[in-house]
Amino acid sequence: MYTSYFGFKESPFNLTPDPRYLFLSPHHREALDHLLYGINERKGFIAITGGIGTGKTTLCRALLDQLDGFTKSALIFNSFINEKELLEIINQEFGIHLDPGVQTKKEYIDRLNQYLLETFSGGGNAVLLIDEAQNLSHRVLEQIRMLSNLETEKEKLIQIVLVGQSELKELLASSSLRQLNERIMVRYELRPLANMDIQGYVEHRLVVAGGRGNLKFTKGAFKAIYRYSQGNPRRINAVCDRALLIAYARETYSISQGMVGSAIKEIRGDIAAENEIKGWFWKRVVSPIMLLLLLIIVAGFAGWSLKEHIFNLFSGEEKVAMLPTRDTPSISMPLKIEKQEATIYLDEKTSLAGLFNLYNDKTKADGNHASEHNVGMIAFNIEPKYFMRFKKPFRVLLTHLSPSESASPFSVGTGSNLISSSRYLLIREVTADGVIAVDADGEKREVARDFFKSYGEQKVSWIYSYEDKKVDLIKGMNAPGVLNVQKTLKKLGYLVELTGVYDNTTFRCVMKFQNYFGLSPDGIVGPRTRAFLYQVSD
Repeated sequence: MYTSYFGFKESPFNLTPDPRYLFLSPHHREALDHLLYGINERKGFIAITGGIGTGKTTLCRALLDQLDGFTKSALIFNSFINEKELLEIINQEFGIHLDPGVQTKKEYIDRLNQYLLETFSGGGNAVLLIDEAQNLSHRVLEQIRMLSNLETEKEKLIQIVLVGQSELKELLASSSLRQLNERIMVRYELRPLANMDIQGYVEHRLVVAGGRGNLKFTKGAFKAIYRYSQGNPRRINAVCDRALLIAYARETYSISQGMVGSAIKEIRGDIAAENEIKGWFWKRVVSPIMLLLLLIIVAGFAGWSLKEHIFNLFSGEEKVAMLPTRDTPSISMPLKIEKQEATIYLDEKTSLAGLFNLYNDKTKADGNHASEHNVGMIAFNIEPKYFMRFKKPFRVLLTHLSPSESASPFSVGTGSNLISSSRYLLIREVTADGVIAVDADGEKREVARDFFKSYGEQKVSWIYSYEDKKVDLIKGMNAPGVLNVQKTLKKLGYLVELTGVYDNTTFRCVMKFQNYFGLSPDGIVGPRTRAFLYQVSD
């Protein structure tokens, strides 16, 4: 109704899972990274969970668009099926031709296995994506686990992605599904948008719908949207759609806080308002009373457990610990001193030397020789969520590390007396759960992904090799370097053809790559873009 008035080609806040409208918030970008990592690294099982309306289905559709032509995909969105129906749908989605006489589960699995082996021998991969997986029965989930046995001696033939609501985690944690749960190598919990992402989300959808920039939301409107939605994309869409309808009726191009409030009232209705009053009563009245009663109970238990101590205190019979005197023979006990772990916070010199050692070890392991190319070091200021996709060793300058943090369990022992603000983490490799760092003794140390959540943009540097000819690759060129860039982009999941010609498709893929990592999206493959392509490639 309002699309032509505002100049849209289509409604910007439809609830359909259109991948064009996927807004890559930090959480959604991390979820997509987890999916691509699990698929490209052939991890077997991947689980993505999240609340209702957080954008899981849209994320799945966007993932399918990211897969290259060598990756075959099967999408199941009806999860109320039995084991045989599951196998039938999988074969149909992969386009596997079945004879009319096929009836047993064994026949379906044998034909699927043959198809997967043919795909693998041709250098391809296969992905089975099941949406609303929390509705799957235990028997169907067990059948899915059995499909993971379709593998070679070294590789998984099929990558299975389970996408569902938060109840999926509870389902997988049940004792009857323990074997399946232990096989899930990559997991991610998709969370709602943060307050700071609301404006970007709304404006992104307006642009995709063909907006001309004449429609504006006030700051108060964005605040009201977040208060109501709490970052849930589905709720954001609902309230924005209703707010645009109100603006259309009032013949205005500005969405105010009051309009958003009116839209929320229309969506909620009287029942929701009544529930809100009940919720307020519970939070403000009942909850404090319950908390007070809980404290009284805890205090009562504490007093009972210390009753003997209190009684002795008042009766004057409190026992005093005896200390050895000169007349009291003491027992000589051997003093055992345990070696403390070295710090993972390194100085400039140690981290740089370690970085070159890791680079040399990596080139030798890959069968390359550093002498064939020039070797240099490059540094970028990027956020942790981006360097979690790195494939080569690197170091991170922790500029915001406080003195108290240097005394953390990671920094006990050798080198923990570092006072300088220039403290580095030397990263050997990135894992699904975090990173493997190298401490001051050269030992490998696991660091969880959560460690980096408190840090913002950091200076990251790494060693990379480059050819002597520093020629920027631009649109229209036909050179061996273009083919190398295309091969790297294709491995990363970009839909680009290996032609050796810097065509329009390659140009757009390079711009997407640059924009993702915060580089200037000019479509030119210069030194900085080359360095990033080197870092994220196998």
